[in-house]
Amino acid sequence: MPKLTETYAAKLPPAKSGTDKHWDSELKGLVLFVGKRSKTWYFQKDVGGQTRRVLIGRHPVISAQVARQTAMGLALEMSRGAGKSLQIGAPTLQDAMEAYLARPKLRSEAHKDGIRQQFDLHLKDWLRLPLDEITKAMVAHRHRSMAHIPSSANHTLKYFRTVWNHARRVYDLPESPTMAIEWYDETPAGTIIVDLRAWRREVDGLYNPIHKVFYELLLFTGFRKGEALTLEWRNVLEDHLHLPMTKNGRSFDLPITQRHHEILAPMRGLDRRWVFPSPKGPDGRLSTPQRMSWSPHAHRRTFATVAMEAGVLEEIVGRLLNHTPLSITGQRYAKPSLDALRPAMDIVCVELDKRLRINTKGH
Repeated sequence: MPKLTETYAAKLPPAKSGTDKHWDSELKGLVLFVGKRSKTWYFQKDVGGQTRRVLIGRHPVISAQVARQTAMGLALEMSRGAGKSLQIGAPTLQDAMEAYLARPKLRSEAHKDGIRQQFDLHLKDWLRLPLDEITKAMVAHRHRSMAHIPSSANHTLKYFRTVWNHARRVYDLPESPTMAIEWYDETPAGTIIVDLRAWRREVDGLYNPIHKVFYELLLFTGFRKGEALTLEWRNVLEDHLHLPMTKNGRSFDLPITQRHHEILAPMRGLDRRWVFPSPKGPDGRLSTPQRMSWSPHAHRRTFATVAMEAGVLEEIVGRLLNHTPLSITGQRYAKPSLDALRPAMDIVCVELDKRLRINTKGH
């Protein structure tokens, strides 16, 4: 290891990926982190069996000489025990993400997997970087580089902001660098299935009958895609479907009718655990149903639209969709029973069947 002089530090090339660490040969614990766009001084030492890393500052704002003097002072303080009160250096993005995902009140496993996938796909080269090495310029540039997928660009960097702000509760970090981003406009598609005759024809034409039942269940329950794909037989009861964990972080019970049992009847006996089994999917369940002209979420919107057009109150439709009520009363006090919601579900199913019969008449 070389001595970290000003000349040596200035000549170090940017890291090709991640962060290169250069340790000083004379002063144990003095290290220069070199990323793609910045160089940062740290002092690191094991204190009481725990590694403590203290940020000194950026090079060249902080010269090698100043960094060395600061590190000597920190070494002296730590040797006297004062290091126990010094802050540990900022965590890497990977560690910050895992700390955030470990929160007991976080939403479903599907939500956690989604964040991991987004970070691994779009921010993989940042995962080993300490958070304070990720600059506003880097964040803004990454967002712009994803302009061809604006929704993913926004979601990925907003997830990054959430992870950053969670780490900020423990570490001495500035405001999230996402403040430099100009977010892309996102207009929800809002697509619904207007022509149920075309829907019926396309569903009946699916090669795999399991996929056919999957889309029928979506239409008659308003389930999210992941909720249906992970449905287990033990949670299919006579009068309701039970979801142990949903997107909003809580369990959910949906009242069902005889119509739902008729839809699910072809699936019985295919698998002991999963309602929609597949030998190629994770844990033996379906994960990628055949694409249709309408997305799974369009089925959810259609369920809601048909319900409201049939006269179901918006508040009740929200309950059937497991939306979080906006009012304090709705959130904390009003908890409609399954029996109270069942008439609304009956109305929706009858209306859907009515429209399917009308649309398929003469076909």
